[in-house]
Amino acid sequence: MTGSPTQTDELSALGSLALALGVHTHYTDGLERPVTVSPETLISICAALGAPIDGPGGAAEALRAFQASKEAEILPPVLVAWDGLLPAITIFEEAPLGAAIGLEDGEVLVLEVSRDASTSEVQAGHPLPPGYHTLTVEFGGRTETCTVISAPQHAWRRAGNGRSWGIGAQLSALRSARSRSLGDLRDLDSLCRWVGSHGGDLVTLLPLLPTFNASPAEPSPYSPVSRLFWSELILDLGGAHRAVERPSTLDVCRADAEVRAALQGRPTPPPASLDAELIRYARFRGAQARLGRKWRAWPSGARGGALGPSEVDADEERFHRVAQTMARNQLTELRRQLAADGVRLGLDLAVGVHPDGYDPWSRQALFVEGMSVGAPPDAGFPSGQDWGFSPVLPEASRREGHRYLAASIAHQAALSGVLRVDHIMALTRLYWIPHGFGLHEGTYVSYPADELFAVLALESQRHRCEVVGENLGTVPAEIDEALPRHRIWGMYLAEFEAMEEDPQPPTPDEVALIGTHDTPTLAGWIAQVDIDERIRCRLLEAAAAPAEREARGEGARRLADMLEGSLEEPEALLAELLEWLGRSPSPLVIPWLEDLWLEVEQVNLPGTRSSERPNWQRPMSRTLDEVMTDPNIDALLRRFDEARKKGPPATDGSSTFR
Repeated sequence: MTGSPTQTDELSALGSLALALGVHTHYTDGLERPVTVSPETLISICAALGAPIDGPGGAAEALRAFQASKEAEILPPVLVAWDGLLPAITIFEEAPLGAAIGLEDGEVLVLEVSRDASTSEVQAGHPLPPGYHTLTVEFGGRTETCTVISAPQHAWRRAGNGRSWGIGAQLSALRSARSRSLGDLRDLDSLCRWVGSHGGDLVTLLPLLPTFNASPAEPSPYSPVSRLFWSELILDLGGAHRAVERPSTLDVCRADAEVRAALQGRPTPPPASLDAELIRYARFRGAQARLGRKWRAWPSGARGGALGPSEVDADEERFHRVAQTMARNQLTELRRQLAADGVRLGLDLAVGVHPDGYDPWSRQALFVEGMSVGAPPDAGFPSGQDWGFSPVLPEASRREGHRYLAASIAHQAALSGVLRVDHIMALTRLYWIPHGFGLHEGTYVSYPADELFAVLALESQRHRCEVVGENLGTVPAEIDEALPRHRIWGMYLAEFEAMEEDPQPPTPDEVALIGTHDTPTLAGWIAQVDIDERIRCRLLEAAAAPAEREARGEGARRLADMLEGSLEEPEALLAELLEWLGRSPSPLVIPWLEDLWLEVEQVNLPGTRSSERPNWQRPMSRTLDEVMTDPNIDALLRRFDEARKKGPPATDGSSTFR
């Protein structure tokens, strides 16, 4: 059906407005289906981005207002000076003009300005030092500023041949004879030293960020209270530590009570020793204890950031001051000790934060209300996904010079040798779903990728931290181009590759894994237990299961054939797979700890809630003491380490595992 000329013009203006704001009007979903985004979705997202629009009829005026604001803008909010080279800036103003850059360290550089009749060109006489600087331009009585990110083109890399390996684990699931309800930093220290004794140099972990641990508990490490602080549950409680029997599930409420009891009576750090962000965070947690978790329902003053003494639980505030100070100190000391032994920590930058968390409250101008981030339908999730957190406004982030992203990265890069960026596609685009809409009724919103990669590369170099980008799923071409350009590794999953008709080995630009925390374990993948779970949790229609099982069976047989192994001998198949990955050109190979003994149950089933299955709440079935004294695991790792040292095998150019 064709609309009237007026309706056609309005929809055309709406499409133009959306594109101007970076809202995708068309995209291809994970099932390779072309999608034309509905006007209702475009209107909702354009309004969330600040456009004054509530229907197609307002699109033309909103577009004119947006274009006028851009034309009046002398400087963009952010400029990138790759390797310190600030591109020349042309300013179309007839008034005399002066320009200077205030460097991060306080020094001021006066810039060269050349003029003709109607324009001025601003240039820096020499490369800028790395950092976040402020460009100021003065003309005709006006002053404008912007952030200049002077960043290296490349993320940091260690010197050497880059043929190392590590182990992946969920810290809270680690168990030893001395453990309490959850694994802690002392258990982590033991694991790191054991890995190092076998030739590995890395232990990677799921996010160690704070979560909501009171009822209703939300234990997912990917739904943190903040990306700027640490989980208090990881603390080594020292003399107050009390071992407990292995729990059936990881209970963060119980673990929280253990930590609180141990920290009772600890001296509160003096305010002068705490940074302003930590003080504010502790007050926020104190206010949640008094006013409730959902800060949007607080009184207006508290909701806006003004927390009076009566609105803050003083004991809760003190607890978080003590816990965060201890966590910082213990992690810093752990990294120092491990570095002396040649072992690194690998940490994980979660893509989002819980909507009731500290970051959305403390930075309300940055986060979008009425929207969730997720993913469109794909083969694993035919209905689409809602990840449950609010997106960051691209332009608001630019106006603050991306300082929140920089702080989130620096928080973890300062303590890690390798940082994995969860869903690195978020640096180019995110899938927004308006509240009340179906999961398939969202669309992508673009982000300033060049600027965000500059932040990532700068923080990587500053903290001497290598970077891995989680580029799994639907990956836009910009990501495939950006990762090698910035010397950021991608990810290779043997489970995924075995499902391809013509599987390829990992490249020198890919970190190699068997699977991740979001995929089945190797044993579970072969046994297809995840397919049963997906049917039970209504993520997969029973009618689609036979085709799914057949495809999985073909993939498992392909894996066995490529390794010249047998599905009937899983221990031998695992050893062959680790040896092959070890000899591949991948710079870093990271098997999941529990795959070493062929654990069947996976850590997390994406798309399910904790009421449906105990995601993130399964303790390891074997203790570290058992693992570290198991001769079969010892032999497995020694064979794996030897494969890493040997290097890639000779090849005849074939694309198979052999």
